[in-house]
Amino acid sequence: MDETTARHNEKMRKIKVARDRMMQTKTEEKGLIIVHTGAGKGKSSSAFGMIMRCIAHGMPCAVVQFIKGNWSTGEREFLRERFAAECRFVVSGEGFTWETQDRERDIAAARSGWEQAKALIRDPDIRFVLLDEINIALRYDYLDIDEVVDFLLTQKPPMTHVVLTGRNAKPELIEAADLVTEMTLLKHPFRDGVKAQKGIEF
Repeated sequence: MDETTARHNEKMRKIKVARDRMMQTKTEEKGLIIVHTGAGKGKSSSAFGMIMRCIAHGMPCAVVQFIKGNWSTGEREFLRERFAAECRFVVSGEGFTWETQDRERDIAAARSGWEQAKALIRDPDIRFVLLDEINIALRYDYLDIDEVVDFLLTQKPPMTHVVLTGRNAKPELIEAADLVTEMTLLKHPFRDGVKAQKGIEF
C-alpha cells in the first residue's frame, strides 16, 4: 500500500469512528414537518421522490395538490394509475391565480383542499402527506397561516410526516418546521425561451 492510500484509509477510519459515535446519539423518531421552498426547481419533484420511498417501504401516503388544478402532471397520472391503493391523490384548485382571475373561487378551492388535507393528516393509516404548492395558497392568504401552523403543531399525529411545497414559504411555517430546504435558482432554460418540458417540469 502506498503512502497516499495509507493516509486516506487512516483518515476514513477516523471519520467512521466519529460518525459512529455521533449516530449513537440520534435515537429519536418522530413525524416531521418538512418545507421545500425557494425559487429553484425541484420542490415538488423532491417531495414526490419521498412518496416513492414511502410506497416502497409500505407506508400509506396521500397528496393534496393545491393551485395546479387540472394541469396534467406525470406524477399525478403515475400515482393514480399505478399506485392508487398506496397513495390517495386529491386535486384542489383550478389553476394558477392569474388563470382563474377569481379570488373568491381560488379561496374556496384552497379551503376545500385544506379541509381534505386535515382529514388525511389525521387518518391513522396514512404515514406521509404531501401538500403540494400549499405555500402559494398561503402566500396569497387563501389560507390562514396561523391556522395551518397550529394544526400541524397540535393535531398532526406524532409519527405522520407532512411536506409543504411552494415558493415563498412564510416565516411562521419555516419556524415551525423540522426540516426546511430552499431550492436556489442558478439557471433555467425558461429564461432563454424554452417552454416547460414534459418529464422535467410536469
